[in-house]
This record gives sequence, structure tokens and C-alpha cells, in this order.
Amino acid sequence: MELTDILECALQVMGRIAMPPEKIREVIGNRTKHIKAYNLCDGTNTLSDIAKKARIDQGNLSRTTRRWIEHGIVFSIGEGREGRLLHLYPLPKKEQL
Repeated sequence: MELTDILECALQVMGRIAMPPEKIREVIGNRTKHIKAYNLCDGTNTLSDIAKKARIDQGNLSRTTRRWIEHGIVFSIGEGREGRLLHLYPLPKKEQL
């Protein structure tokens, strides 16, 4: 197990304590596209990757993710084109709750 794996696990556990799934849902809402976009914020996708995969206009997604960052459910890692978004932990689809 690598250090990054351990750090990711710690972030997810602490994230669930600080921000339970219900609170994250309040910020994200119940739109399937937004839940998919949030779950794609796993640190491997750029904003444009997420917009394409979730089928959301990049401008709208940019404003949405800015709000998510302000609420502390997503973090921005890196800068410019190399920037990636990282969620606290993935959420199940709304029908799985």
C-alpha cells in the first residue's frame, strides 16, 4: 500500500465524519448529472473531462464546482490545465440511498 492510498483513505474517513452523505447531497442536489460530476472529481479528471463525461456545459460546471469548493466538499489540486478536482468521497447513485 502506498502513502497516497493511506492518505486517500484517511481523507474519506474524516470527510464522512465532518460531512455526512446527506449534507453533501444538500449541496450537490439530486440531479443525476451533478452526482456523476461530483463522483468524477476523483483527482484524475480535469474540469473539461468531467464536463464531457457528465454531459454538463463546462461554464455551468465551473460555477458549480466553485460552489462545491466553497462548501468544502471538493478540493482543487494543481493549477491551470494540470488542475484536478478531488471530492471528499464518492456518493452512491440517488436510487442506491
